[in-house]
Amino acid sequence: MTEDLAVEASAPPAPRTAPGRTARLAHALDEAQRRALPIARPSDDRPLDLDAAYEVQRALVSLRTARGERVVGVKLGFTSREKARQMGVDDVIIGSLTDAMRVVDGDAVPAGRGIHPRVEPEIAFLLGPGIADPDSEASAAIAAVAPALEVIDSRYRDFRFDLGDVIADDASASAFAIGPWRAADAAATLANRAVALELGGRQAQVGSTA
Repeated sequence: MTEDLAVEASAPPAPRTAPGRTARLAHALDEAQRRALPIARPSDDRPLDLDAAYEVQRALVSLRTARGERVVGVKLGFTSREKARQMGVDDVIIGSLTDAMRVVDGDAVPAGRGIHPRVEPEIAFLLGPGIADPDSEASAAIAAVAPALEVIDSRYRDFRFDLGDVIADDASASAFAIGPWRAADAAATLANRAVALELGGRQAQVGSTA
C-alpha cells in the first residue's frame, strides 16, 4: 500500500522512536535471542507506544531476514478476550514467524534453545489467495487448518513486559511445529473443539478452541 505524497515542502513528521533507539533495541533483542540471555525491558527506561513498538519489531525481523531467514507466517497474540482484557487492549497483536523457527512435527526442541520457553497449543490457518468480495466472511480466505504447537520465549528478564515491550519482541515468537493440514471445511468445526496438551505422556492442560 502506498501513501499519497504531499507536493508542498514541509518538515517530515517526527518518528515515534529516535532511529538510534529503534536500532539499538532491535539489536539488543536479536542478541538476546541468539545468545539466550535476557535483557531489561524497554519500558523500564521509557515506554513504547504501539507505533514505536512495531517499528522496533520490523527492525528486528529485518535483522533476521538479512541473515537469510524467510518470513513464512504470522502469529497473533491476545486472541483470548479474557487475556486482552487483562492487558487492557482491544485488538490482537501481530508477530512474524520465520523458517528458522520451524520445528518439524515429531522432532525435539533443544533444551538450550531459549531463555525461559513455554509451549502452547494453537490452531494454524493456511490462507488462500485472498477475498475477492469485501463483504465475504474472513473464513473464506482459509484454505486449510492444522493443530500446532508454539514455543514462546520472552527475551526480557523474569518474563515481565508491558504491551509495547512484547510487540517489540516480535510477540515473544520463538519456535513452532505444525501437524497435518485438513481441508478448509474443517474450519467450520473449530467453534468448540477440545484441546489437550500432554507433556511427557501426561496431560498438563485442557482447553477449547472457543
